[in-house]
Amino acid sequence: MKVVADLCIVPMGVGPSVSPYVKEIKAIIDASGLDAEMHPNGTNIEGELSDICKLAEQCEARLAELGVQRVFFTLIFSSRRDKAQSMADKLRAVS
Repeated sequence: MKVVADLCIVPMGVGPSVSPYVKEIKAIIDASGLDAEMHPNGTNIEGELSDICKLAEQCEARLAELGVQRVFFTLIFSSRRDKAQSMADKLRAVS
């Protein structure tokens, strides 16, 4: 099932700046081949539901490798069964 997801991953207990960890996560998302657009509070990702869930697991595993003991995730999905709809389509519909 194709979905549009909004993924936010927050490493906890690493201090006030999480930028080094976000850079690691961004590299994984960029390498995934999925259509993704980072925004200030997370990343919008378009693709198959299973691929996006696997991607979130890969991000968590990388943070664990970096010593992060606790991670807070939000992962919100949007899907349509009546027609194909991309992130760009959704934005055009409201502009």
